[in-house]
Amino acid sequence: MLMGLQQELDTANPILSRLKEEESDLSASLSIKMDEMRKIVDEIEDYEKRHRENYLYIRELRQHQTNKVTAFGGDRVIQLLRAIERHHQRFKRPPIGPIGSHLTLVNGDIWAIAVENAVGKLLNAFIVADHKDSLLLRGCAKEANYNHLQIIIYDFSRPRLNIPNHMLPQTKHPTLISALHSDNPTVMNVLVDMGNAERQVLVRDYEVGKTIAFDQRIPNLKEVYTSDGYRMFSRGSVQTILPPNKKARTGRLCSSFDSQIKDLERDALNIQELGQEVKRKKRDAEEEFKDLQDKLHSIKRRRLSAERDLMTKKLRLQDVKNSHIAESNPTPASSVDELHHEISKIKAEIQEKEILLENFQLRMNEADTKANELKLSFENLCESAKGEIDAYEAAENELVVIEQELRSSETEKIHYDGVMNNKVLPDIKVAEAQYQELEHNRKESCRKASIICPETEIEALGGCNSTPEQLSAQLNRLNQRLQSESQRYAEPIEDLRMMYDKKEHRILRKQQTYEGFGEKLNACKKALDLRWSKFQRNATLLKRQLTWQFNSHLRKKGISGHIKVSYEEKTLSVEVKMPQDASNNIVRDTRGLSGGERSFSTLCFALALHEMTESPFRAMDEFDVFMDAVSRKISLDTLVDFALAQGSQWIFITPHDISIVKQGERIKKQQMAAPRS
Repeated sequence: MLMGLQQELDTANPILSRLKEEESDLSASLSIKMDEMRKIVDEIEDYEKRHRENYLYIRELRQHQTNKVTAFGGDRVIQLLRAIERHHQRFKRPPIGPIGSHLTLVNGDIWAIAVENAVGKLLNAFIVADHKDSLLLRGCAKEANYNHLQIIIYDFSRPRLNIPNHMLPQTKHPTLISALHSDNPTVMNVLVDMGNAERQVLVRDYEVGKTIAFDQRIPNLKEVYTSDGYRMFSRGSVQTILPPNKKARTGRLCSSFDSQIKDLERDALNIQELGQEVKRKKRDAEEEFKDLQDKLHSIKRRRLSAERDLMTKKLRLQDVKNSHIAESNPTPASSVDELHHEISKIKAEIQEKEILLENFQLRMNEADTKANELKLSFENLCESAKGEIDAYEAAENELVVIEQELRSSETEKIHYDGVMNNKVLPDIKVAEAQYQELEHNRKESCRKASIICPETEIEALGGCNSTPEQLSAQLNRLNQRLQSESQRYAEPIEDLRMMYDKKEHRILRKQQTYEGFGEKLNACKKALDLRWSKFQRNATLLKRQLTWQFNSHLRKKGISGHIKVSYEEKTLSVEVKMPQDASNNIVRDTRGLSGGERSFSTLCFALALHEMTESPFRAMDEFDVFMDAVSRKISLDTLVDFALAQGSQWIFITPHDISIVKQGERIKKQQMAAPRS
């Protein structure tokens, strides 16, 4: 029995090892298949993206066929042109742009890619006359939601630049400016000044371009462009070759977009077929992935079962060995302590086995949980893939329907084009011929009618909205009136017109003279108002100055006063306040003062006037007749000091004693003898 159990155990170990190897191989295959499916999904997305980009580009090209301007800015440039049209009265000169819409290729479409790579950035730009127009155009671009618009300021009045031959590259190959044509000289000048188009040479292939750019050292050469878009130039000893810009939309200057649209449709069809093939690969990979998952689950179940069988066989073999060992001892001499030790050892092994069993159970539960999660994630992946597949199939069906509608629309277009060419156009041509004939007859009738009466006179009379019969009746009435008026007035109409023109000329001249006089009158009125305001201010200031000077002289005797001047009433009044007047009353009439006070006040008023006027000679006669001694002394000192300060010559005549007058270099005293002495 022991040998049989050992053989079963030896047989189960290789089986378990093989199952583990198969499980690991299947897990690796499953991971590889998952990576392949991810790559296939990325490839499908790439094909769909390319397919969408092709159809968007085809739609843009068809839009360019309808309106060439949309090739240089899309729908935004249409909105910008509408905004410019709304604000055209505010521009000094209407903007020119986009530049590409004013250009055409000279020698067919052979240089379309080269021109696009050379001056592609300038094709969307607009040209304005000055900075104010550029700000206005920037506002229009903001209104049209056209951000980052390139605006070039250039002189519109400048004629087309005539470049001498010695300033051009000396080569037989065409330059960029020779491959382009425009009816607007400003556009060509901008390409020369801003794009250096006269110094850029176009060649057909790569090798010729290298020879021109690097080997021949041609003067006045800036850059070389090949027909497929390569850019070559040298700066000193450095040689540079740049590939064409793959993101640039080439062929915007082509005369026809049909060939490009057909090529893109062919590419789109190829991409669609490749996408369908990749989708089939994805479905096959999903089926293989599902089969691998089923095999992996089956191997896992078999491996777990084999592990359990192996553990069972190991335990049975250990029990049998223990029983054989127990039976082989004929005289059990073990004591009670040894038995207890063996029992405790067995219990410890049992506990270890139980712990291992619990660990195995936990690992099995975790593995089951992980397996369930992976199963759920796989089901979700399958559902999402199924949803994407359904969406792709629906989009594919919709695309097929659209293509069918497109083909039916093209068929209808061909039909209606035939109807237009066979039925409508002949009728239109006949109608145009009739229209031209009627237009010719109308012009001939207008010419004959203008001989009789010019059109300007008819417009001056309010236009003509009547029928020929009404015009004939009106003409008869006018003829009758003309005859009657001719009988009344003998002068010819030319003389009357000349007289009217003379009168109108005289009236116009009088009106101009009147306007000139009116301007002069307004200028005089403004000057008069200004002088009157200055006069009023000076009068006010002089009145204040007179009061101040009058007060300053009165204070020498302890008196204060005020002078009131009324220019409207033409009056002048003097107010004096005496220091000994306890009633604080003001004397408003000089007759209320004593003789000396009145004389001193009058002297102060005269000195105030003298100080405000200029005169080389001044004289005062008997000014101190009615003054007392104190007033005379103060008055004489005041007059002498004032005369010395002013610097003018004063003559004082008085019958009183002048010995009290102080001595001085500039003071001369002359005393006459009494007449009765």
